[in-house]
Amino acid sequence: MSGLLCYGNMVMDILVRPVDRIAWNTTTWVEAVEQHMGGNGANTSYAAAVCGAAVRLVSVAGRDAFGDRLLSELAGVGIDVAHVRRTEGPTAATVALVNSAGDRLFLHRIGEGAEAFDPPESDSAISEGMSRFHLANLFSLPGLRRRGSEILRGARGAGLATSVDTGWDSEDRWIEDLAPCLPWTDLLFVNQDEALRLGGAPDIRDAARRLREAGARTVVVKLGAQGCAVFGEEGELRSPAFEVGVVDTTGAGDCFAGAFLTALERGSGLAEAARFSNATAALSVQRLGATAGLRSWDETCAWMETARVRSEG
Repeated sequence: MSGLLCYGNMVMDILVRPVDRIAWNTTTWVEAVEQHMGGNGANTSYAAAVCGAAVRLVSVAGRDAFGDRLLSELAGVGIDVAHVRRTEGPTAATVALVNSAGDRLFLHRIGEGAEAFDPPESDSAISEGMSRFHLANLFSLPGLRRRGSEILRGARGAGLATSVDTGWDSEDRWIEDLAPCLPWTDLLFVNQDEALRLGGAPDIRDAARRLREAGARTVVVKLGAQGCAVFGEEGELRSPAFEVGVVDTTGAGDCFAGAFLTALERGSGLAEAARFSNATAALSVQRLGATAGLRSWDETCAWMETARVRSEG
């Protein structure tokens, strides 16, 4: 058996669209107010499972209606949630205001349980049957930030291929907290802004080089409407995005990572994994909520055959 062991957060997202202007002491009429599964760990795990991977998620959720719903949705696509810890504190929640272009503004409550969550080591009982370990957003949970390198080292020691998706660092510590993780990281996912912050460089090529010099074996930079760039031992490759209408970009980067790891697990090379992940992200952004637009592996491959690739520039 092989599959993905994922450590990361679970969040209930309340999405409001469209909100193009914030005006205090007024009422704004919107088209949609919806609840969707969110959180880097939940989104990445869900995308990987929909694409056909066996997935085990280690996370935390409150004993409340939000937590019940999240666990039900994750288990519904076959994800092993036995290692999701339930706490008396509320489940993490985010209100996402989405404008007409698909850009987001987040109002986030981490939740008492998530604040106190102490992630377990990737020991044999948790990693049994898994072949890959993914840390979904090092900066999303204090416990992951504090013990990320230790957990990654344990996963590598257990024979698992390792990956990290950094996310945005609201505490502005960036490379200070990521650097100890990089020697144990086979694959690093960052978006363009995160890459420049972490690499301390003026462009993504130099940033990726510095991150690889610090220990990451391969760096994947998510470029949104421009697709992605992959920097590894064989050099640099670019994969263009697909031309689609954007409704909501929330969680598209998580879905990209889940699809990329699933493609690698199925034996794809980096170029094929990049293209498949761009397609998964393109499907994600066409619907409100991170995972509502996702399709199976075969359905996504079929969609790619006729989908239009965005021209460069």
